[in-house]
Amino acid sequence: MLVKFMQRTYQDLFPEQDFAHLAKTVEQYFSKDTPLWWVDSGGESNNIPHPPIACLWIGNAIDQVQGDRHAHIFLLYVDPEHRRQGIGTALMKYIENWATQRGDRQIGLQVFQSNQAAVNLYSQLGYQTQSLWMVKSL
Repeated sequence: MLVKFMQRTYQDLFPEQDFAHLAKTVEQYFSKDTPLWWVDSGGESNNIPHPPIACLWIGNAIDQVQGDRHAHIFLLYVDPEHRRQGIGTALMKYIENWATQRGDRQIGLQVFQSNQAAVNLYSQLGYQTQSLWMVKSL
């Protein structure tokens, strides 16, 4: 299910791409040390629970300047039908509390510059650009 949510996230931004390779990312990084939270709609039909509408997957990173371990957001995804209802904000506030309780002093994430809705959300929550990830096609 995590792979499917990751694929949906990227397909929202890059609809023509095939994201089957994301299964390797999950295989490599998903572990007991990388918590995953699901949000469901709370309903069911014919005794069958509805599938999750959002998820948050966290990993660990090391701040390259200070050397401190900190939480890193691998994935925050909210189903398009449920966006702009405060779910993403609630998940971000949840992870901020979780990270603070475990002693982290920061949270890192990567966001595509073209994903303006996500950039706006993170900016409104006080996240600031610390570095730029640059790539060169070969």
